[in-house]
Amino acid sequence: MSQLSIFVIRAFVGLAFAAIVTRMFYGRINPVYVAGLAIILVGLAYFAEYLRKRKKR
Repeated sequence: MSQLSIFVIRAFVGLAFAAIVTRMFYGRINPVYVAGLAIILVGLAYFAEYLRKRKKR
């Protein structure tokens, strides 16, 4: 898989989870909260990948 397709998948899944979590905790979907949480989730996914690759070396 190319890096672009991995990013698209992570972004889509991040947006979906962010919308679900925002809906659960706030009762409505606020686009600002969803976008912020999605950015954090995608960033954490790349950070976890970095840690996994660093550990294997």
